[in-house]
Amino acid sequence: MSNFKISIRDLHVRYQDGKTPLRGINLDIIANKINVIFGPSGGGKSTLIRVLNRLIDLSDVDEIRGEVLLDGVDILDPEIDVIELRRRVGVVFSRPIPLPMTIHENISFGLEVAGEKDEKIISRKVEHALRQAVLWDEIYDRLDDPASSLSGGQQQRLCLARVLALEPEVILLDEPTSALDPVSTRKIEEFLEKAKDDYTFLLAPHNQQQAARVADFAAFFLQGELIEYGVGEELFFNPRVKKTADYIQGRFG
Repeated sequence: MSNFKISIRDLHVRYQDGKTPLRGINLDIIANKINVIFGPSGGGKSTLIRVLNRLIDLSDVDEIRGEVLLDGVDILDPEIDVIELRRRVGVVFSRPIPLPMTIHENISFGLEVAGEKDEKIISRKVEHALRQAVLWDEIYDRLDDPASSLSGGQQQRLCLARVLALEPEVILLDEPTSALDPVSTRKIEEFLEKAKDDYTFLLAPHNQQQAARVADFAAFFLQGELIEYGVGEELFFNPRVKKTADYIQGRFG
């Protein structure tokens, strides 16, 4: 049985303005690992994340071709259930956007939309998600407070908990700690390491240092192309491709 959770084959994306953020991408996302995509801004990382749970559908895309197989099923198939896909493949962005509700409601809302009616089950799942996101101990007595009353780092972990409550299989993280202090950043990185037995992660970090710290597997993107892919430690400390080495050593970027 393959340990590839997602297999990307010859993926091309072109926007209506003519820009081509992804060209001929072939990449396997390994199950139950922290998979990192890194490289300079404009390399195609955010576009790839948007493809993987079909948020790309909301963009001005002129063409998408290739295959993106989630457990062997092509998610680019027009017949795919996009709502179900987004439950299985959650995403956390760089800027936390809590709903204009209480802390508790921010998490329970998604569960209720998904059809959960049992208040005891909802409360249990809310607590579990907040514990996973390393937030429960800080806010357990403030669940009826507005989510906007939380600090930036807490709001980011709340958005992570909101995704976790729906029990996805894959979690995509697009620069999730770019606006956070070092303590909040460390908490999220610790969560990733602890939780990878239960989830498959794809992380686009906001800096190379974070990429090197957390990556089980890493892929270097440059101007829409996948330049190099491999085991994280090997790629960062002994890259095979000169462009990768030049970027890691700070010669451009």
